Amino acid sequence: MTRVLASALVLVGVLAWTGSASAANSAAPPVFTDGQGLTVVKQSSWVDDGGRTFELVVRTAEVPRYSTLEEQVSGEHVIMVTLPEGYPSSGDTRYPVQYHLHGHLDLPDTSLNQQMFEESTAGGVPLISVAVNGSGRGWYTNWVAPPAGLGPQNWQNFHLDQAIPFIDANLRTIATREGRVISGHSMGGFGAFHYAETRPDLFGYVGSFSGGLDLANQLQRIAVAGSTQLPGSGTPTVPVEAIFGPPVWPLDTAWNEASPAQHVESLRGMGVAMYTGDGGNLLDNPVQAAIENVARETNRVTHGNLVAAGIAHTFIGYGDGGKWAEGCRGKHT
Repeated sequence: MTRVLASALVLVGVLAWTGSASAANSAAPPVFTDGQGLTVVKQSSWVDDGGRTFELVVRTAEVPRYSTLEEQVSGEHVIMVTLPEGYPSSGDTRYPVQYHLHGHLDLPDTSLNQQMFEESTAGGVPLISVAVNGSGRGWYTNWVAPPAGLGPQNWQNFHLDQAIPFIDANLRTIATREGRVISGHSMGGFGAFHYAETRPDLFGYVGSFSGGLDLANQLQRIAVAGSTQLPGSGTPTVPVEAIFGPPVWPLDTAWNEASPAQHVESLRGMGVAMYTGDGGNLLDNPVQAAIENVARETNRVTHGNLVAAGIAHTFIGYGDGGKWAEGCRGKHT
């Protein structure tokens, strides 16, 4: 699936641009300054000798603590950045930015994300790629009822009001709507559409890869509610109603308000793309197959609403992936 997502990222994030690039960045990574509500607790450092991808760690009062996966420290938020080839020597050149949101149980600084960002921008593609921490179950929203032990879980405020201007203040970005792309996989696909619909002034392009886009879908609600109870989604677990409130009528107002499928109007004029498989062979990893089928259905509803609204978009259903990319099986991976 790596090539599926990498190629799609370039398709969604493509912007008209000209420029030159060298093979790799040999200088030290950019030094970041506190600001926009973020405090740098670990300064930027290259993740390897390639000199293109670095990470840093920040803290924010919007999410002072959170349920952690095994590799995380509660309250510390990793941001991973891949620079275009030749960034240090490109003078005053400014670059568009693609913000990519990871899925449930994932992390921003995985080797897969690094590979995806670097391969999709190889050969001089002038694009900065940024991955921010969304926790195992952050769901890219300001939680309705966060447990007292964690404090506020304002992931939306952290990403939109702090992380984006923080990146703009510390890197040579094109700090306009036309210079930003938001994309994500699974939970991150939901987050990308939710953020684009909430703040269309920030993004010119949005892409979802197997995103759960319809919170009116009862199976999607079960997936979100279930993530609150799974220890593997983060420690500690949280109440079912913590994120969007109770998932049942008539108490489900926040679920309905945050559901991307029913609020497509603000995507008008944006570059919009959705990609899903069909789960492939149900006997091969039936759980991943079933999850992808749910995601596919939520995308079909979103597609229908976009068509009804007359909003231009791309919807790619690549089936079992057999004709799409080597190794792709159409599953939720």
